[in-house]
Amino acid sequence: MITSVSRGSLGVLLVALSVAVAPAGAGVHSVDEIDHAFARFYNFDFAGAHAILNSYIAAHPDDPLAYAVRSAVYLYTEFDRLGILESEFFSDDSKITDKRKVKPDPENRRLFFGAVEAARETVRSRLAAKPEDYHAMFAACMVEGLVGDYTALVEKKQLGSLSSDKRSNSCAQNLLKSYPDAYDAYVTTGFTEYLVAALPFYVRWFVHFDEVKGSKEQGIANLQVAARSGHYLRSFAKVLLAVVYLREKRPAQAREMLAELVRDYPENRVFRTELRKISSRAPAAAAGTP
Repeated sequence: MITSVSRGSLGVLLVALSVAVAPAGAGVHSVDEIDHAFARFYNFDFAGAHAILNSYIAAHPDDPLAYAVRSAVYLYTEFDRLGILESEFFSDDSKITDKRKVKPDPENRRLFFGAVEAARETVRSRLAAKPEDYHAMFAACMVEGLVGDYTALVEKKQLGSLSSDKRSNSCAQNLLKSYPDAYDAYVTTGFTEYLVAALPFYVRWFVHFDEVKGSKEQGIANLQVAARSGHYLRSFAKVLLAVVYLREKRPAQAREMLAELVRDYPENRVFRTELRKISSRAPAAAAGTP
């Protein structure tokens, strides 16, 4: 789901999905197997997530959301292999743009884009039959964001990722028009607001995102809505908020988000490691910092 040139400069801990930990809004159609796959995914049990998704897809081959989640698992497997999920990667912008240090795995790339195309194909089929199918609309948002993340962070084509980011944002805006309680969409709209606000002026001059003003404050507010009320992306909103709070010099709030993630996903070593790093810096950072 989310984004680009300043994806590097923002340090996104990236687009993907999370397990539902709150009641879904009326627009959300929860599927237990997919929720279980998200739980394995967010605990970084990628093999376990694939096993659940393979079984679900065999029984429901026309559900685009399952293919979108499969794409996310492949993407995060590559992120983990490359060390992209470490805070140092996001705090040092040179690591985002240094193409010499990243060598994409060709087999993972093949599997990732295969899952992306399967998601897109089933999205088109579902929307042709039912133009406001929730799973199809949500999967479309997700998969375009994932492609943007792969393009920016793995292939190191930050400017090239903006086209996918724009499509993801348009999908999210359309989803909210059809389902105002689709709070997961606020992850995309919120991060896009923050991203555009951080883009250099000359980039904003040439790149237009529909219904986006480029407000950091609005971006944070939207992410907070998703962190409170989201379904699939509630925890992902907390990941993004932790990153944004660090960028905005608000370590106490970043620490709070990470503490909740560690509680909810005890097997995820990245969340534990990042919480320890922030906590170790807390005494020095606490003075005068909200």
